[in-house]
Amino acid sequence: MTFTATVQPSGTSFQVDRDEPILAAAIRQGVGLPYGCKDGACGSCKCRLLEGRVIHGAHQAKALSDAEEEAGFVLTCCAAPQTDVVLEARTVAGAGEFPVRKMPCRVNRIERPAGDVAVLHLQLPANDRLRYHAGQYVEFVLRDGSRRSYSMANAPHTQEQHPGIELHIRHMPGGKFTDHVFGAMKEKEILRLEGPFGSFFLREDSAKPMVLLASGTGFAPIKAIVEHLRFKDNARPAVVYWGCRSRADLYLHDWMLQAASELPWLRYVPVLSEPKPDDDWTGRAGFVHLELMADLPDLSGHQVYACGAPVMVESAQRDLVARCALPADEFYADSFTSEADKHPA
Repeated sequence: MTFTATVQPSGTSFQVDRDEPILAAAIRQGVGLPYGCKDGACGSCKCRLLEGRVIHGAHQAKALSDAEEEAGFVLTCCAAPQTDVVLEARTVAGAGEFPVRKMPCRVNRIERPAGDVAVLHLQLPANDRLRYHAGQYVEFVLRDGSRRSYSMANAPHTQEQHPGIELHIRHMPGGKFTDHVFGAMKEKEILRLEGPFGSFFLREDSAKPMVLLASGTGFAPIKAIVEHLRFKDNARPAVVYWGCRSRADLYLHDWMLQAASELPWLRYVPVLSEPKPDDDWTGRAGFVHLELMADLPDLSGHQVYACGAPVMVESAQRDLVARCALPADEFYADSFTSEADKHPA
């Protein structure tokens, strides 16, 4: 049995199999709905159910509270329709442009720019390049069927000459995949991945100035966006705010300094929340989104792209909209939810 899901105000319709999450059906059929984690943890896919009935799978209260559910909101990543449904949601132009594919990849090089950060350079099949938007992510499919998600840190045009992707991976002690990356992983190892996924990518139909806001390894998709903007001869003003705990955590600080020095439209503001005495840090200190607010108290004419720790993304979304007049629909985010975030004890 299948049901019809219709998205308003676009009027887009697609078929959803019985017991299939709405989002999974949308991705399968190239329909661009907003989403992030796909696991009921981040809330990026939340929208209003106008007609019909759904049953929700497991999800976190911070993503969809009981009060929100009673008010008619649903999470498309874990809501399976029981009837035909009508949803009120923004459709994301380009989100379904590139087909989701599974492919093997080879570990070409492993770099350790910081003690708890690994940069993986993965080689893709020579005649089978991955097409994606700067900002999107892939999922590793592990041997037991579980998955781990990481954003591409290189722009799509880099696939033309040398098919491969760059990923920035923070070590989560006890993590099934990251323990392997920081332990037994060797060059030439073969992995399986699937992608691209995600609705976090640059809206290129806008001329508004951009704020690119990152914490930790949330810098990865921001780096891809900067590379893409350079490739496209961008003229829109952009500023990168990168928040980390200590100087060592700014693992590509020199890369970012060089980019800002070479690109007249780009500024770079690094912020440390817990600078160490031996960091000899004379730059900005504090919470990165608060430093952004101090510099740009009026964001009414901007777009903000935020990526990193859930607490940073949630705080930025709340405060920038409420206190800096950022239009709610000009905040784009990818919350880096770990497995611990997705499945708390």
